[in-house]
Amino acid sequence: MATTKTTEEQLKEIDERIEQMKARKRQIQNRAKAEERKKRTKMLIEIGGTVVKVLGRDIPEDLPKLYNFLMQQEERGKYFSRAMEHDNDENHGAVTAPNE
Repeated sequence: MATTKTTEEQLKEIDERIEQMKARKRQIQNRAKAEERKKRTKMLIEIGGTVVKVLGRDIPEDLPKLYNFLMQQEERGKYFSRAMEHDNDENHGAVTAPNE
């Protein structure tokens, strides 16, 4: 003979399933955040590598100079932003770098 569960037991099982689903949701969200951080880190490394390649030397001591230069370009008319937008329009978003 099948035993029927009480209302309290049924509610307890539902609450347990809800907690399991919440935990699963957090896992998925955390995995997505980790993936976004990896993508951002890769992008930042590529930007740094491009700057080093263009300048032909490491620039740790020159980072404030680079930052100030880019800020001045933006303050004077967003030259850097406009150049990047123009470049993206021409290349349809493709990233190109000079060959060594």
